[in-house]
This record gives sequence, structure tokens and C-alpha cells, in this order.
Amino acid sequence: MTLEAAMQEILFVVEEAEDGSFRASAAGAAIHTEAGTLEELHREIRDAVVCHFDPGEAPPLIRLHHVRQELLAL
Repeated sequence: MTLEAAMQEILFVVEEAEDGSFRASAAGAAIHTEAGTLEELHREIRDAVVCHFDPGEAPPLIRLHHVRQELLAL
């Protein structure tokens, strides 16, 4: 069994782009995707995970960590 097969979940960092679209990158795996809405992004992430792993080796859970950047002026 590979390390990837033993994973119970995969973590994606989700960021909103300046144009309002969303980007997601997996931590520890070369999986990246983007979409115009969060609903579309959820579908794209699921599809990307299925495509990345061999059949039966994908982790059963996908965790999303939403990152929001703010700028404060002094």
C-alpha cells in the first residue's frame, strides 16, 4: 500500500482570485484547479482528485481550507 493509498483525507487550500473566481491547490499533492463559483470549484476538486489517484486509492474525504487575505492601511 502506498502512502497516498493510506491517506484518509486530502487538504485543499482555497483562495479567491481578484476577479472573484476561486483557485484550489492540494497540500502535499500536485493537484490544482480553479472555477468561477464555489459550487463549480467543489465539482472541479472532486474530478481532479479522482483523476489524480489510481482507482480505489483516492482518500474518502476532501478538506477545504479557505484563505482570505485582507489589507489594512495605517
